[in-house]
Amino acid sequence: MSDPYLLHIFSPTKYVSPFDINMAYEANFDAVIPYCDVQLDEVHSLTQDTIFSRRPEGVKRTGIFIGGRELDAALDMLEACRGAMVPPFEISVMADPSGAITTASAMAAIVERTLQQKFSRTLERARVFIFGGTGPVGTCVALLSALAGAEVSVVSHQGLGAAQFAADRCARRYGLAFNGVDGSSTEAVAAIMTEAEVVFNTAKAGIEVIDEAMLVNADRLLVAADANAVPPSGIAGVAPDARQVPLDVPGARALGVGALAIGDIKYRVHTGLLGRMHATDKPVYLSYPEAFEMARAIVADRL
Repeated sequence: MSDPYLLHIFSPTKYVSPFDINMAYEANFDAVIPYCDVQLDEVHSLTQDTIFSRRPEGVKRTGIFIGGRELDAALDMLEACRGAMVPPFEISVMADPSGAITTASAMAAIVERTLQQKFSRTLERARVFIFGGTGPVGTCVALLSALAGAEVSVVSHQGLGAAQFAADRCARRYGLAFNGVDGSSTEAVAAIMTEAEVVFNTAKAGIEVIDEAMLVNADRLLVAADANAVPPSGIAGVAPDARQVPLDVPGARALGVGALAIGDIKYRVHTGLLGRMHATDKPVYLSYPEAFEMARAIVADRL
């Protein structure tokens, strides 16, 4: 019997997401083993238990997936895994907490492609506002947009203090510039929309964050991407299946990208990265750079 393909999922939360388990089986792993409440200082020993318990051929058929709910924590755990490897006992590791990295990569890649195709623009120097920017998906979208050269503002419904705290935390960690912006009132959001060229909504599902009235003076807005698949739409006029179509709002010229279009690319990126882990003979470490690269390639082929 050949050595089975095993994927160990480390999560600092009290349970491992069923989504992550399902996706691993979609990528043809033979067994998926979840670990809950994993702390950062436990990752080194868990990783070495994983690598030293298999013969060389089995090591090539073993991987670790980092889940959880926080981007920074997952990236720290990935680095802890990397530091625990002892070649030739070395395996592949992928981080994607709450699907944040693959979702954010899909959003950023679609928006970037839309700017290129429809407006002869890129994200470079674009004025980007991210609603729900304090969460894991929003944080990763902010990071990818900033890396692409955008002027990034993190928006929080909790007010300027929460937004600026998140922006400063990202700036310290990644060495990039982020702004914090108040999104706690109708007036504040309406003011944002007069300046925004690109809007990402990564806020809680089922809440309309930007309504029609807020879009009345959004004269500079080019693309609005909404990750919310639960009615109502997070951005008025952006249907879940919208794919580079005008917002269904009187007077709006911006193009919308909906949750189903984003989800299609996210699924392809997620399974593609897991497939890379499954197929490789040499260990790979996968997080936001690799996810964004794959998302860009997929979007270029499909849009």
